[in-house]
Amino acid sequence: MPAVSKGDGMRGLAVFISDIRNCKSKEAEIKRINKELANIRSKFKGDKPLDGYSKKKYVCKLLFIFLLGHDIDFGHMEAVNLLSSNKYTEKQIGYLFISVLVNSNSELIRLINNALKNDLMSRNPVSICLALHCIANVGSREMAEALAAEIPKLLISADTMHGVKQSAALCLLRLIRGSPELVPQGDWASRVIHLLNDQHMGVATAAASLITALAQKSPDEYRGSVSLAVSRLSRVVTAAYTDLQDYTYYYVQAPWLSVKLLRLLQCFPLPEETTVRGRLNECLESILNKAQEPPKSKKVQHSNAKNAVLFEAINLIIHQDSEPNLLVRACNQLGQFLQHRETNLRYLALEGLCLLASSEFSHEAVKKHQETVITALKTERDVSVRQRAVDLLYGMCDRTNAQQVVSEMLGYLETADYSIREEMVLKVAILAEKYAVDYTWYVDTVLNLIRVAGDYVSEEVWYRVIHIVVNNDEVQGYAAKTVFEALQAPSCHENMVKVGGYVLGEFGNLIAGDPRSSPIVQFNLLHSKFHLCSASTRALLLSTYVKFINLFPEIRSSVQQVLRSDNQLCNADAELQQRAVEYLTLSNVASTDVLATVLEEMPPFPERESSILTKLRKKRGTSITEPDDAKKPSGSEVNGGSEDTAPPSSLKPPMPSVGAVHVPVGSGPGLAGHSGAATGGGSGGGSLLVDIFADAAGSQAGAVPDIEENFLRFVCKNNGVLYENSFLQIGVKSEYQQNVGQVCLFYGNKTSSQFQNFTPTIAYPGDLQAKLIITQKAVQPQVDAGAQVQQLLRVECLGDFTEAPGLTLQLWHGGSLQQISLKLPIMINKFFQPTEMNSQDFFVRWKQLSSPQQEAQKIFKAAHSMDTEVCKAKLLGSGMALLEGVDPNPGNYVSAGIIHTKSLQIGCLLRLEPNMQSEMYRLTIRSSKESVSQRLCDLLAQQL
Repeated sequence: MPAVSKGDGMRGLAVFISDIRNCKSKEAEIKRINKELANIRSKFKGDKPLDGYSKKKYVCKLLFIFLLGHDIDFGHMEAVNLLSSNKYTEKQIGYLFISVLVNSNSELIRLINNALKNDLMSRNPVSICLALHCIANVGSREMAEALAAEIPKLLISADTMHGVKQSAALCLLRLIRGSPELVPQGDWASRVIHLLNDQHMGVATAAASLITALAQKSPDEYRGSVSLAVSRLSRVVTAAYTDLQDYTYYYVQAPWLSVKLLRLLQCFPLPEETTVRGRLNECLESILNKAQEPPKSKKVQHSNAKNAVLFEAINLIIHQDSEPNLLVRACNQLGQFLQHRETNLRYLALEGLCLLASSEFSHEAVKKHQETVITALKTERDVSVRQRAVDLLYGMCDRTNAQQVVSEMLGYLETADYSIREEMVLKVAILAEKYAVDYTWYVDTVLNLIRVAGDYVSEEVWYRVIHIVVNNDEVQGYAAKTVFEALQAPSCHENMVKVGGYVLGEFGNLIAGDPRSSPIVQFNLLHSKFHLCSASTRALLLSTYVKFINLFPEIRSSVQQVLRSDNQLCNADAELQQRAVEYLTLSNVASTDVLATVLEEMPPFPERESSILTKLRKKRGTSITEPDDAKKPSGSEVNGGSEDTAPPSSLKPPMPSVGAVHVPVGSGPGLAGHSGAATGGGSGGGSLLVDIFADAAGSQAGAVPDIEENFLRFVCKNNGVLYENSFLQIGVKSEYQQNVGQVCLFYGNKTSSQFQNFTPTIAYPGDLQAKLIITQKAVQPQVDAGAQVQQLLRVECLGDFTEAPGLTLQLWHGGSLQQISLKLPIMINKFFQPTEMNSQDFFVRWKQLSSPQQEAQKIFKAAHSMDTEVCKAKLLGSGMALLEGVDPNPGNYVSAGIIHTKSLQIGCLLRLEPNMQSEMYRLTIRSSKESVSQRLCDLLAQQL
């Protein structure tokens, strides 16, 4: 609240605040507030007009009451009237009330905009600054439309005072972040970069923030700011203490400006001009040198300011990745923080070293800190710091230290935090595969990984082991022997049983000559684990048993005895029962030659990118850079030949099965129905640009796409082709959990020439940016012919939103600049969490949501055939739980779910009543928010 000075008066406000503070209970406070509200209301409605002082006093009281947590539904017009006052204190209180209490959708916005425009055009700098602050605080779309053209004039005018310029720059920055399409790009855009040379440090600091935001959207247009930023940074870094005494913070010269200039330079590549580049390198060296100097103060503010500049300088050095000397010095500087007493500094040091580890110039320098990082992994208290230590070990690993790093990570896994175990498992598996000097070490490492952290070993890890063993003859016998020994442990994890079942089913004959691992011993060992495993593992073991009939005819009777037992033939699990019946029949009726053909060894897998790496990318939500300089074993490469840029479907090895036939768990009935006969379960050739997102209803290549139709297809699905024309395909894969989601965009170049200046930009219509946060990973500006690149988006839903975000794609193709505008398939229903309910709970809640404002209903003709399974799939795809047996009418469909946003949760109930005779649907949706009910009703009606 504004200070109440003696000269200002407002004794009534001071007395009221004192009364509130002296209240002994909540009830007493509410009673006093209600009394005051009644008094203020009577004053506003009285016959006697109030003077400016009285309006100010009462508006200030309302503002204080609102800040105490009470709703205020009057006084807004009086606050607007204060905006036209000539007295500063009255105008200030009016703007303060507007900034805090007025909603961006208020009917008063037009009146407020008129007052703001008058103040912006006045000659009084105080009034101008108050108006700018109000615009920046509210930042509504209506204000941007009405006033965005006026603010740049203040910014570049020679007559504008420094304080006004500073406020104008920050206000414009606020509007650009909220409604970039409404801010006109005129001559001011090219002139604003010269504000970096302004004598007033506050103006230069604000301009640096504004130019950074502009440069992130249009780097070429603001490339001229590089030389000015370097020049200004040089003057700050080399200045003496007395030169910038007014802008020195605890002996650090203008730290805020330095940080912003360094951040601005990270929007551009390394300067091409030799003089500018040399001057920038001198600045960076000077910052690194100052970091080595003894501290001039023991206060934490000094070290915080000094380190803020240092870390931003290191970020710029890493961004440019061109000066070996600077990169090594940055690495050494960060290494000194690894044992610092401040946890935040240790975390930032590890994070910076992770980035430096990927540079060819500083990789070796990072490796010098290996022992310190290993010690931190074992002794660090903070789990986030331990996580970064794991990331750094992964990044610094190469062929010279792979075995030690993998060994340390395996040792730490036994006591590692549960939150990071799964990711550590993936990283160990990747390193073991990439730097395997021979296959035996790789097999030993991964089997040890399963033993140590079996619960955290995902399917991708043991699938990849099978992939490599099947594809490399020289390791098959060793793998069979090693896994046979591992299965003899008293407590054996189920993932080990899966690997053992597959490997012995394919290659058990390679160790059958040893009496200790004879065929019957292998069979009995596996079957001793059978009853302790899940249904999917038992299905795999049944496939192994039928393989044994071909490999070891002498144990046919023992295998058949298991297959014909009541436990198998009468099993409640349909998959297990069917496998037992079919395998038993096959072993009885097929001749030896037929069995040998049908149950022959699996063929090699087609080489694709490691599915473990794909899993790790999804886990972290970022692009994971594989360690470099891997030495592969001779012969077939461990990691496979080609590395497709698109994430492959999970590369699942086929279960030991009939010949080369893929028999996955849960496959269709009958061996003849199994697919993948020639590929061993992997997808072979074909264009990745089309195959990965194959869509039965997808647009034909070369056709002009129906953008809105493609967008609406994603209401009930998360993956598919969003856009396709003759030269470009855009695919989408997404997943959501509560109010956070990950959307991966795949841009495919279908032509024989390279795309240049490839720039995707996210657009926020209306006030969407206040409801949705989208963090995007940058993509390279070039896309090679026939290539496909990924862009990862992290989406966080803050509140209920109506419009979908936009995607504008610019690229240079065919001698001209192409621009494509789409809508990203991010709708409010993507943040559904399915909710299970019984019939009683459903209808109790249904009746509670019975007001007209909470219900939306639509009767429409079915767009597709009224197939039950198709309808169920659509409703499930919408994100809600499909509730069976809840509605008294068995022909109706009932669903329930909760939309999660950061600010609130919205419960939704759905009833769909089909009329088969007229082919009509009645769709009713009830939710705790009216707008959500209607929007969901409209979206789902178009799908059904």
